Amino acid sequence: MLCIDGTVVYEGTYDGRPVAVKRILQSHATLIAPEIKNLVASDHGPNIVRYHGNENDRNFIYLALERCDCNLYDLIRLYSTYSNQNESISIYLEKLKNVLRDVKLWEGNIDRPSPLLLKLMSDIVSGLFALHKLNIVHRDLKPQNILIIKESSTLCAKLSDMGISKHLSGFGTTGWKAPEQLLDGQHQTSSIDLFSLGCVLFFCITHGCHPFGDHDKRDGNIRKNNQPDLSLVKDFPEASDLISSLINFDPEKRPKVIEVLHHPLFWDAKNRLSFLCDTSDRVIKGADLDKALESTASTILGTERIVLINVLKWNKKVDEKIIRHFLPYAEGGYKFSSIRDLLRLIQNIVSQPLPEDIQKLVGTSYEGFDNYFTTRFPLLLIEVYKFVCTYCKGDECFKKYFMKSTEKSIADKS
Repeated sequence: MLCIDGTVVYEGTYDGRPVAVKRILQSHATLIAPEIKNLVASDHGPNIVRYHGNENDRNFIYLALERCDCNLYDLIRLYSTYSNQNESISIYLEKLKNVLRDVKLWEGNIDRPSPLLLKLMSDIVSGLFALHKLNIVHRDLKPQNILIIKESSTLCAKLSDMGISKHLSGFGTTGWKAPEQLLDGQHQTSSIDLFSLGCVLFFCITHGCHPFGDHDKRDGNIRKNNQPDLSLVKDFPEASDLISSLINFDPEKRPKVIEVLHHPLFWDAKNRLSFLCDTSDRVIKGADLDKALESTASTILGTERIVLINVLKWNKKVDEKIIRHFLPYAEGGYKFSSIRDLLRLIQNIVSQPLPEDIQKLVGTSYEGFDNYFTTRFPLLLIEVYKFVCTYCKGDECFKKYFMKSTEKSIADKS
């Protein structure tokens, strides 16, 4: 593969192992020296492309890197029903499909990321966390620089080209850079990677779309602080919440990568339900926290206007059989406009044995329970999450959601 700066990538071997060989002109030796240092420093990260070594001759430097199967850009194009490729690209992608075989990136019934795609997205965040922990800023995060490797029965995403492209080419990357990179003289921090990450996550979730529009308009829209189009994720509140914060024009308002790693977008069903149950335990009826939680009711449940604006009652969306079954366990009954009481109901379903007729409605697994309530109250988790972040994030019962050992979770992937 020939790049615009004269760099060429070949398949090859190094110390008997298959590698990707990146050939770089000797005239760029001084420019890439810091990047080789970064490769060595980050070599043991499970979500960073491995660096095996380098060789030199009179004209070129040859970097031996871990060989991967494709990049994220090609993976999304390959499995997206919205993609249009020319014939030569289609042939390449079909060959790639034979290598990757059966891969499911989106759930067909709700068009949300599959567990595999969420894993790949989490891999990207974990790789970025590893770099930032070493005080390395990627500077050129984009789908083409995120490589995909097939590992036994799954896929793994790994970051590559930490700044090399930026130094070698004067052209830069169109559409993935933060506004402070595009505006001359702006101070740049690791926050530039978070902006790029927001665009990459949007790209994954939306089958290859971009929040700042068509290819030729992206940089202009980013530079001018034009409103991004997040309509494609408006029905996915966790994604909308995270991406909108990541692509904030103000770098100070973007989250840290550790906060992204712990965001509900990446929680599994068990974690999502556990968080709601812990919130139910934490909030005491009538206390100040209870009042703050109930202030989210109009957003979560919706409203209707008859004479005055009234909050809709959640029992209209929950099967009557479920309410009848759990009513005896609800001390004082349920107030159907109360978020706290909705959380109590969820807690009862999660913690108690369910009769067969209830199982037919909600299933028997965490995934079934979560799906039942998420489809009926899509804003419940993210609004409760924002409530906890505002009022009681530091409480002991919530530390496992915000302060768990990230280093251990990343090490477990390797």
